[in-house]
Amino acid sequence: MAAIQLTAPFTEDRIRSRQVGDEVAITGTLFTGRDAVHKYLHDGGELPPGVNLRDGIIYHCGPVMLKDEQGRWKCNAAGPTTSIREEPYQGQIIKDFGLRGVIGKGGMGDRTLAACREHGCVYLHAIGGAAQVLAECIKSVRNVYLLEKFGSPEAIWELEVENFPAVVTMDANGHSLHQEVFAASQAELARRV
Repeated sequence: MAAIQLTAPFTEDRIRSRQVGDEVAITGTLFTGRDAVHKYLHDGGELPPGVNLRDGIIYHCGPVMLKDEQGRWKCNAAGPTTSIREEPYQGQIIKDFGLRGVIGKGGMGDRTLAACREHGCVYLHAIGGAAQVLAECIKSVRNVYLLEKFGSPEAIWELEVENFPAVVTMDANGHSLHQEVFAASQAELARRV
């Protein structure tokens, strides 16, 4: 089955039509954000000028960046960070900033799932251990924000991506592949005990 093209703009209608299990190839702008950025925004910090998350996608990623001979940033590795660390903040950030997608690994909890359903957002699972392969999907590093405040892995990186692969594992209809797998595992464990 070919991946579904998910191209900016990431409208609510397009996001709500995605279902758990959909394989997507994302083309457009992603902004990275990890622990420091999530806590900062959750606690009332403002987005820097130039960062607009409305109808956008945030990527739980601390990319490995180097400058080339011309002083331009180049991404060497861009693997997903474990997302559950952002669970205390993610639902509020989806609501406050109008996110349509969150990319990471490992899934998220009930608060994020509820925010996805209420506000029209999906959680997208990226492949862990494929940081260099995913970096090849980054066509340019458009900008970096809060670099001095948080340091390179925790900064907000603005990335232009093409055919970035991910799987919808939490959709805007309240379905969670993570919950389904957990429930099936618990049932199988109970059957065997």
